[in-house]
Parts: sequence; structure tokens; C-alpha cells
Amino acid sequence: MLVPAVLPRREPAAVRHLTRGHNARVNRQPVPLPAEHIPSGALPWRTADAQRWLAAAPGWWAHPAVTATVLAGSLVWDVVAAPVPPCTSADPCGADWPGLGAAVVLVLTLYWVWRQPRLALAGLGGTLAVFAVEGGFSAAFREPSALAFLTAAACTAAGLVHRLAVTGRQRARALAAAGTVAHPLPAAARTFRRGRFSFLLAALLLAVAAFGCLRAGQVVDAYEERAAGATRLTGRVTGLERGDDADVLTVEADGRTHRFETAYPEDFPLDSRVDIVVEGDWAALVAEPYDIFGWELLVLAGSVAGLAFLANGVDGRTRAKRLRRASLPVLRVLVREGHEDGRTWVFAADDPEGLRPVLSFHSLHAFDDREENDDEDESESEDGGTEAAVGLDKVREILKGEDAAPPLREAVLYGAPCAGAEVVFVAPDGPDGDEVSVECSVTAVKPAAPASKAHRQRDGEGRDLRQPCEEGAVALTPTAAPRLWRAHGFSRAVGLVLLVLQGGGIWAALDDGPSWSWIWLSVGLVWLLTAVATALTWRITADRGGLWITGAWRVRRVPWEAVIGVRHSEDRIRVDRAEGSPVVLSPTGWAWLERRLGRAPHAVRTTEELRALLLRPELRPLEEAPAGRQGMPVGPPLTALSVLWGAAVLLLL
Repeated sequence: MLVPAVLPRREPAAVRHLTRGHNARVNRQPVPLPAEHIPSGALPWRTADAQRWLAAAPGWWAHPAVTATVLAGSLVWDVVAAPVPPCTSADPCGADWPGLGAAVVLVLTLYWVWRQPRLALAGLGGTLAVFAVEGGFSAAFREPSALAFLTAAACTAAGLVHRLAVTGRQRARALAAAGTVAHPLPAAARTFRRGRFSFLLAALLLAVAAFGCLRAGQVVDAYEERAAGATRLTGRVTGLERGDDADVLTVEADGRTHRFETAYPEDFPLDSRVDIVVEGDWAALVAEPYDIFGWELLVLAGSVAGLAFLANGVDGRTRAKRLRRASLPVLRVLVREGHEDGRTWVFAADDPEGLRPVLSFHSLHAFDDREENDDEDESESEDGGTEAAVGLDKVREILKGEDAAPPLREAVLYGAPCAGAEVVFVAPDGPDGDEVSVECSVTAVKPAAPASKAHRQRDGEGRDLRQPCEEGAVALTPTAAPRLWRAHGFSRAVGLVLLVLQGGGIWAALDDGPSWSWIWLSVGLVWLLTAVATALTWRITADRGGLWITGAWRVRRVPWEAVIGVRHSEDRIRVDRAEGSPVVLSPTGWAWLERRLGRAPHAVRTTEELRALLLRPELRPLEEAPAGRQGMPVGPPLTALSVLWGAAVLLLL
């Protein structure tokens, strides 16, 4: 067979290697489930029905990444903008348990927006009630921060209601796909208990919070008991020493000088009068009697985490009990355990290559205690040494990254899947299907993102075995003009955030004057300049002869005969060359957030299309790219702007 002249001498080997892995994957059939474990009348979940189920996804505006971020941002703005009442003798700054309880509800609400929409609605109602009691509704017409918080809360509530409605539509479409057939859960699943680990963690964390309350109460009681027998004096503030750890207030009273650490020095200006209590060598400010901030922080963290685990445990146990009440709809599907994250990925029954995931969750094996007997225990003990050796070998393979990817398996799914639901499935256990296992979900069902890559098989070097000729080439047609890929919205947003951090870092470093921080600034500034310039203006141009890759500092030419691979990982695009180091562009966006918002990551799509051009020369452009389309690095002008910004900061200080 003749090799086309446009292909490099090295390229056919790479193509054959990738194609061989791909063909092996195509020809490998899913591990079959024995017929006796398939309930009568169980219908397969077809791709068309699965895609209709996925189409009932909430809009991007209701995604937790959007609503929680907007709500948290508006909340922080409102808290920062709200005036803080000064500490006085009549109203001292002491323990604020109602305020701490409101803070717990606020933080839990932000977490529940992600995990528990119904509880998030309840928490949002409690937050708005506190807001109303403190006069927030009347202030909303005067304070922009209060109005922004109310608007964000309304949008969040609308998003939560929308997500709950979508859940109902997904359940209805799953029931329609399953038909009228229903079967009870397998025996092992009926004895499976959910929520034990969550309840244990909740008990430990709530105990920590209770301990924090106890210690804070002891500090308060000790002060009140001592202050009751102490002498109350009025003194004059004569000095204030500011330090890195604490500010120290100097007060003269009754001919003696007293020094107090203060958290709010602005409340005690020089020559102002303050009340103190004195007993021998002990003295305290009446306005700031004690410091229990550390214990309050412990109570906040323990309460939030403990209540979150408690709610998850109760929700999981409630949903699991609901599964055992009656017969359930069943669907024949394909499942695979994620090679990297351990999640169980569910595919349509007519997707034997596992190309389009439908949903995912974490699961654990369920065992039927009635099937255990002494003979099995004895056989297990006899084979224990062999199993231990095999287990150690498996651990070594996993640590080295040499373990084989889990196979695709036929399975029967019990329950009507929808976002946040609990399900059970029966599938072959192991690559040969000699045994059958029952697994129960231990996390809620999560619909797959349309462009999710977590389910794909990968080779030993982490490369995707699925070829761009299937996906990347679909969007490509032969053309004469050069092809262009450049930074998009998400990538530019990342660049702008890093640019703000860079400007703030320069200001903070120069504000302190000459110090060791300038060394860290010089080191970090180089990285920030490179990252900002790349994220804002990265560019790849493909023409007849190869690729023009525009990074932060230069434009590199990589001929087609030198390209041996194109990969995307950790928000970077990497072009491997036959000779020399690879050309890397980083960052090129935020793929994680793009997937969570239901979008195909731009950098991933770019990589797939570049792979398609690499493996299918007939798709490559026929013309050379002119100088105007080869790109221009912005690292040098960005450096000049940073220097000008630093000079402006020095002039302003």
C-alpha cells in the first residue's frame, strides 16, 4: 500500500497504533448479563429515549454553578457594605448566638443549592426571614447591595423551582421508556442500608460543634463571674500600637496604665473615654470583654458540616426506603465503572461502545446475608492467601497507572432515574461475567454533561482511544482557506480574572515598600503574565504546511510531518513533536465549568478537530496562512502595561 506523500515517515506508525487500539475497543462487546437475571418484560433504554431524558435538563441560568455563585457574591457584597455597630459599654461585642445560627443557615443554603434543592428553598426562606427582621426589605430601596441580594435570592429560588420541575419531567420520561413492567428489588438490595457513614460523620462533627459551644460558654461564664466582683473604672485612651498579630490599646485609669488587645481599634479613638473592669492584675474592656472568635468559628464549621452530612444521610435513607416499598420500573442498560473517579456511568442499551453517557452515580455492592454459610467462609479462608496476593498485584497496578480500564457491562436498572434519585442495578461482576452482583447507589443520580469525557477509555499514557475521525471530523469539511481556532469566552474570562489578580498583587507588593515579597512578586509575575497572555489570545492556525501556534511570547511553526499527537488535559492544549519539546498552551479555558453548564469545552473540541486533521490529511487546508492570520503574541505589550501599572502605583502611594 502506498503512503500519501503528505504523510510523514513517522506518522503511519502512530496512526496504526491509535487505530489498532480503537478497533480493539470497537470489537470488544459488553460483558453479557445472564438471562436468568433479566426480569421478564424488561425493556432496553434506547438512545433516542435516553437523549430525550437528557434533553429535559435545566437551563444554564438554573445551574448551581451560576445561582450559587451569584447568591454568594451578592451576600458577600451585602455583608461588607452593611455598617458594623461599634462596640460600646452599653452594647458590648460578646457572643452572638443568633447571628451565628443565621450564618450556619446561610452557608448551608449555599451548599444545598448544589445538593438539596428542597432544603435550599427552606434555607433561602429562613435567610429572607432574617433579612426582613433586620430591616433589609426597606433598605433594599436605598442600598444597592441589599437590592442585589434580594434579586439574587429571587433568581436562585426560581432556579431551584425550575430544577425540581425538570426532575419531574425526567422521571416521567424514564417511566415512559420502561413501560408498564415493574419488579421488586433483588433480595440483596432490600437489606442494603444507606446513610450509616453520613450519620457517623454527622455525629462526630456535631459533637465538635457542641464542644465549641461548651468552651465558648465557659469563657463567657468565667468573665461574667469575675467581672461581677471586679471594680468598674472609666479610663482614657492614650495610645494604640498596631501589630501584625493584634492591635494593643493603652488606657489610663485611676493612675494606672492598662494594655488591652482589641479587634476593633477604630471604635476607640485617642482621648476617648472607655469603661474597664479591674481585679488585681486582671483587667478587661467592658466593650470587648472576651474573645471567643476561635470557638465560634469551630461551632460554625462543625455545625455546617455536621448538618450537611445529617441531611444527606436522612435524604439517602428516605429515598432508599422509598425504593423498597413497591415494585419498580426496570430498564436494560449498559454500565461502566469510571477508571479515574470510580463513578458508575450508565449508557443506553444500544450504545455498545459507551460513547454517550446518560447518567452517573457512586455505588456499593449489596450482599444477601441469607446466602452466607460456614462452607463459604471455609473456602474463602482457604483461598485467602491467593486472593491477598492478587489484591496486592492489583494495588501495584493501580498505583503505577497500569491497571486495565473497567469493561462495559450489560445491566438491569431498577427505579425511575432522575436528578437526585436513588437507583439499584444488577450487572456481571468482573470481565468474564462469571458472577453477578447487585449494586446500590450511595450518591444521588447525576445526569451526564453532553460533552463529558469521564467515561472514555484511555490508554496507559492517558490518551483518549476514541479517534477524532468519529467526532472531530464530523464538523470538518475540505476547505482551501486556513483553519483558525482562538481563545473564546471562558478562556478570556479566566484571563481577565488572572489579570485582576496580577494587578492586585503588584499593588499589594509595592504598598508594603521594599521587602522579601518583591522576590515572590518577580517569580509569580512571570507565570501570571504567561497565563494571562495565553488565556486572552491563544491561537492555532492550520494551513497546508502545518500549524502556527500563538502563545504568550512567540509564534511557533510546527510542520505536519513533525506533529505526532495533540492532547487536551488540565485546561491545556499540547502538541507533541517528533523532535524537541512539545508546544503547550495553558490555560485555554475552564473545561470543568463548561461541562457543568452543559456546554462542550471549546479547547477539547479544538483538540479533536486538530487530531482529525492530523489523521486525515484530505481534510487539511490547501493554502498557506498569510502573515495576518498567523497570530501575534501579547506577552511583551502586557509586560509593558504591567510596568506602567507598577509605576502608577508607586506614584499614587
